[in-house]
Amino acid sequence: MSSLTSTSQTVALAATSLGVGYALGVQSASKSSAASPPPVDKPPTPAEEDSDEEGEVADGDLSAVKPGFVEPCKLVLVVRTDLGMTPGKIAAHQAKIALKATSEEGLLELEAVAKSLNLCARAIHDAGRTQIAAGSRTVLGIGPGPVELVNRVTGKLRLL
Repeated sequence: MSSLTSTSQTVALAATSLGVGYALGVQSASKSSAASPPPVDKPPTPAEEDSDEEGEVADGDLSAVKPGFVEPCKLVLVVRTDLGMTPGKIAAHQAKIALKATSEEGLLELEAVAKSLNLCARAIHDAGRTQIAAGSRTVLGIGPGPVELVNRVTGKLRLL
């Protein structure tokens, strides 16, 4: 009889622990998703930007973006279409889905907005071994980051 009591106590303790852990997890997730993301600032105009030689925008505090435990995240690639790359060249840059930017200025603006939201954003520069001049910015990678923040930057872009 004592082993039956011991087993039932163990099962009750396990069930209680599971319930408390679940409740704390749900509470923690709702608090983190309720926190409002940082406000979107207007990206700096080219005259306001620092004129470093590559024209890159400084990274924000990447650690400030803290997605929830089960919050979906995504990574996007934005490909310049004004360079006239062949489909094979574009395919070498992209993953499954890519978005398009019509100019380098558009790419730089997206990079600035992403970095103002503390998202990771990196421009890919072509090596110049095939059809594009060396050093040309061809693709911008944004993320991975919370879907809501990435969509603020790229939500209005068209699919490539």
